[in-house]
Amino acid sequence: MAGGWTRDGAVLDQIHDTVVDGVLNARARMPTGPGREFCLECGDAIPEARRRAMSGTVTCVSCQSGRDGRIVTGGINRRGSKDSQLR
Repeated sequence: MAGGWTRDGAVLDQIHDTVVDGVLNARARMPTGPGREFCLECGDAIPEARRRAMSGTVTCVSCQSGRDGRIVTGGINRRGSKDSQLR
């Protein structure tokens, strides 16, 4: 069911586009290339198992946890309702 000027199935298209954008955003943040032996932030050694599991890693687990907590994601308002435009 679509509403207003939208065609049938438009809501599913919006949901699909939002999921695809989220996946592409996550892939863009993933490290690539050769990793480091020592953490970029604290200087501690990065375990070999972590370097094998995550290619391109540059931080230890504890520093990466801190980085992950600071990620701010912005979204695109695909719905465009009047209420959301007033905010």
